[in-house]
Amino acid sequence: MSLIFESNFYAFGFYVALNALIMLVLGILVVRARVTTRTDIGDGGLPEMAGPLRAHGNNTEYVPMALLLLWALASVPPSASIWVMHGAGATLTIGRICHALGLSQSTGPGTLRLVGTMLTWISFIIGIVGVFYLVFFGQV
Repeated sequence: MSLIFESNFYAFGFYVALNALIMLVLGILVVRARVTTRTDIGDGGLPEMAGPLRAHGNNTEYVPMALLLLWALASVPPSASIWVMHGAGATLTIGRICHALGLSQSTGPGTLRLVGTMLTWISFIIGIVGVFYLVFFGQV
């Protein structure tokens, strides 16, 4: 069986790498939009810049805290169950992908964007409850 199902630290590293890859792709999409629209900074008042900028910005706003929660789940003794790690990590990662895809289709309300937001929030709830449980009760 893969180490990501045996070790919280390997699972944590796996989700860090996946979310770094998502961040890299979103950054590349911002640069591509800047080159296409010849926009040096900000959105240049161009609507076609809004989606890539907000997808990247929103990811930057949510992912660091979510990864800190995963780190705490992995490292607060005796550490969380591997399934709690994957519950928080998978919902975060899938949520961030859905949200980015939703914003790439439209900057208005959309199903993928909503699903992405909900999954991201579920990841936060799993992480928050898990860390509190570890801190107060010692096991998850």
